Amino acid sequence: MNDIIKLKNPPHISSYYSVVGSHERSGPLGACFDEYSSDDRFGKDSWEKAESEMQRLALSGAIKRGDFKESDIDALLAGDLLNQCVGSSYGLIDFDIPYIGLYGACSTCALSLALGAILYDSGASSACACVTSSHYCASERQFRFPLEYGGQRTPTSQWTVTGAGAFILSDTGHAKIKEIVFGKSVDMGINDINNMGAAMAPACIDTIKRYFKNSNHTIEDFDLILTGDLGFEGSEILKDLLLREGLDIRDKHADCGLMIYDLDAQDKHAGGSGCGCSASVLAGSVLRNFEASTLNDILFIGTGALMSPMTLYQGGTIPSVAHLVHIGR
Repeated sequence: MNDIIKLKNPPHISSYYSVVGSHERSGPLGACFDEYSSDDRFGKDSWEKAESEMQRLALSGAIKRGDFKESDIDALLAGDLLNQCVGSSYGLIDFDIPYIGLYGACSTCALSLALGAILYDSGASSACACVTSSHYCASERQFRFPLEYGGQRTPTSQWTVTGAGAFILSDTGHAKIKEIVFGKSVDMGINDINNMGAAMAPACIDTIKRYFKNSNHTIEDFDLILTGDLGFEGSEILKDLLLREGLDIRDKHADCGLMIYDLDAQDKHAGGSGCGCSASVLAGSVLRNFEASTLNDILFIGTGALMSPMTLYQGGTIPSVAHLVHIGR
């Protein structure tokens, strides 16, 4: 079985827009992001409402930048980390566009782009929007402890990015989605919620191996193999274990969780994570390089941990998934 979906009528990423919080704005990519909040509240009185506002701002910005009208968009694929994806459903409720809620944990950005590309390729959509977000404070409250608890973070822990990215797939643009590989759920028995990179790396390895096994491409064909988001721990595991399989991606690899923060100056331990990490890095930095012709072909692999606090309280392990999107000029 060939796992690669080759699109006959691939969509272009016609427009994109990024919104981030104060820590992300202060990081190495800060100048690339389109909009930010100095207090991470975006004018709202709760963290959850702030996340919804990020989604609204991101989609509004992408529509405006691409000179689209709301009525031009056939479908809206969106997701976040909150229960029942309320960041998306509340944030995008005022858009008069059919809504498809998605959950793939930190892989949601890649998942939304993959599904949106299939809608376009099939002729079911002439233009669709993909929106993804996360908020550090809202996610900490749901998955770990409220900020007021003041818990200490372990060296392997990652910092959930406060950020959102929106993309509109249509018929014009500098980059287009050429191929897709959907990930398989992989569980290697990791049960440490503070080491998500170790939990997600095996799924990323599986997806990358399947892609190169079934494609005519080699690693050298790509300018960048971008993961999102394994952080330091997961990235080291990924490169080491792929090297043992004969796939040396060390010179091509970058991780969104390592790109968005200065790990030393900002004290983010193993790096960034969350739905908004890869979404904001892709929309804020990577796609700009396609416009500037400094990137021509990349593999974007979104990684996600598919647990909930309840499963971990019951002694469960952390299954993970990784979806691959081949983006080229």
